[in-house]
Amino acid sequence: MVADGVVATLVAVSVSVSLPCFLYGAWIMIDNDPVTWGVLTWHLKYILTGLVLTTVPLVGWMIPRLFGLQGHSAQFGGYAVLHAFVGSTAYAFLAFGFTGIVRVFRAKYEHDLYHDYDQGLLLDEIGGDRMDHWRSRLRVGVFGYTFFWILAWLTGLTRYAIRYL
Repeated sequence: MVADGVVATLVAVSVSVSLPCFLYGAWIMIDNDPVTWGVLTWHLKYILTGLVLTTVPLVGWMIPRLFGLQGHSAQFGGYAVLHAFVGSTAYAFLAFGFTGIVRVFRAKYEHDLYHDYDQGLLLDEIGGDRMDHWRSRLRVGVFGYTFFWILAWLTGLTRYAIRYL
């Protein structure tokens, strides 16, 4: 069996490597106007890679250790609880933002704005009177996820350093 320290190091590296994926994915959206289908898929490649690099270790290693599954004792104390709380909050914000992005995506897709961008057509016009609400949910979700993800990452690295270094 692989030692906990080795697995913890691989998890720390995997989650840390996701940060540049998230940052570059965000930069793609900030730097490109209009957002075409090519830009969107380019952006999603990096964002989804970052999510996989974070979520797979979370589900496969962190959660089982927190709850005492797979022969480990439960770790409900100190940094483990703080790390779990801020990480869960990050994913809650991600889910909140997802409710907005689905509506924005659907409106742009239905009006073919990813392929035939119309500079004169405003997103608020095609999405109905609630589009500003959905775009706000998306912004709050992305900002909240990013903020709490960074906090979870820092608490996780601190916990790693205390436990394994």
